[in-house]
Amino acid sequence: MQLLRLGPVGDERPAVRTGDGTTHDLLPITPDIDGAFLANDGVNRVRAALDAGELDVLNADEMRVGPPLAHPGKVICIGLNYRDHAEETGADIPAEPVVFLKTPDTIVGPYDEVLVPRRSVKTDWEVELGVVIGRTARYLESEADALACVGAYVLSHDVSEREFQIERGGTWDKGKNCETFNPLGPFLVPADEIADPQDLEMRLWVNGELKQNSTTKNMIFPIAEVVRYLSQFLVLRPGDVINTGTPAGVALGQPEPKPYLRAGDVVELEIEGLGKQRQTLGQA
Repeated sequence: MQLLRLGPVGDERPAVRTGDGTTHDLLPITPDIDGAFLANDGVNRVRAALDAGELDVLNADEMRVGPPLAHPGKVICIGLNYRDHAEETGADIPAEPVVFLKTPDTIVGPYDEVLVPRRSVKTDWEVELGVVIGRTARYLESEADALACVGAYVLSHDVSEREFQIERGGTWDKGKNCETFNPLGPFLVPADEIADPQDLEMRLWVNGELKQNSTTKNMIFPIAEVVRYLSQFLVLRPGDVINTGTPAGVALGQPEPKPYLRAGDVVELEIEGLGKQRQTLGQA
């Protein structure tokens, strides 16, 4: 099952795509795909409606694919969560997860334009597995409890501006929160339909050249530990998104001159079972 949102920016409608490629309208079930939908057994209600044949077929061929989650409360990111990525950037292997936040308004659709910020010279790419929280989590005691709070998985692109992030004042926020810096989607997959989220292949290309080629099994801190750990410091609520880190192959880790993104470049990325994205870079 693929949960997605289709339509113009700000006016997307919820939909579900089944295994045979048919897209169904979800408006009879929910006004949107958001935290409330996930928390209120939305996935099982959709399954029941599909089994009963209650959902109309939607002609989605000409419709824009928007971000598959509406109104995320928080976007929490884990930095340096792949050993090879830490090594290529010259960073120490972290003893605990490195945590930073992106604002929810950085999220755009999987095929929307990504804007290179004004005065940017170091805009970078990062393919990541996104975790969508499905139930409230606070002070979790075990990794099993943590996984029970995961509602869905999603392909996420954690775009970054490295000069703003590293060289402009010592905090990462400025390099992570530029507009359009978190394409998400094209769809959510319910957590119980991903057999092993720690064994998913992930890739990213720039202008057709393969840059990142790895697997989620190479995370330093696996998903269950990330969710458990975060719950000790903040409340995770339905609809929150966790970007779980990127593997080696980013521009920051390349030899000089580093191939940072410019307007006109095309970035494509995918994670096994979670679809593909494609963005053309524009100029802010």
